Amino acid sequence: MSYALALNKAWTDLERGSQSKKYTVKFLSDEYSVDIAKRQILSLSCNAPSKEFLSILILHYLEKKLKGLPELSHEWMSFKEIPESLGYYPTFKKRVFEPLLRKYGAHPEAVLEKLESLAAKKLEYGDVGILVEALENVPILVTFWRADTEFGPEVNVLFDRSILQIFCTEDIIVLAEFIARTI
Repeated sequence: MSYALALNKAWTDLERGSQSKKYTVKFLSDEYSVDIAKRQILSLSCNAPSKEFLSILILHYLEKKLKGLPELSHEWMSFKEIPESLGYYPTFKKRVFEPLLRKYGAHPEAVLEKLESLAAKKLEYGDVGILVEALENVPILVTFWRADTEFGPEVNVLFDRSILQIFCTEDIIVLAEFIARTI
């Protein structure tokens, strides 16, 4: 799949609102150098170009950050609460929930081993909850429930309501999928 059109538009939009030609963006536990003049995003931990889908997320985020990020609402919402998400829910479930359940469904506490590498922290939500600071002012809460005699294991991914002012629905799916695969 080619992201060329979306990537070109994101670069062009950022160029219009930018005062500088170079920025650094922290994403999960890595930092990325954004060079607008070269239209290049490099991971500073491995000096490698970022994947196209990640570049689009970083560029969309940086454009919003330069205009001023919204204040956190401190209200968690599920993906189903995002406007226009209904048609995307099967995709979200397949790309986000299913990988997390495959990996941690039987032993959700194993996710706690990833806290340091993700720059995440444990929260008291569900049986096991972790708060992932995906980007500055973009927290994501991942909660797990163990199976019991009546129900199988469950997982949920919650977003601070302010994410709606930063990303579109498609970007939220890509962000959540990246986190699910990284965890």
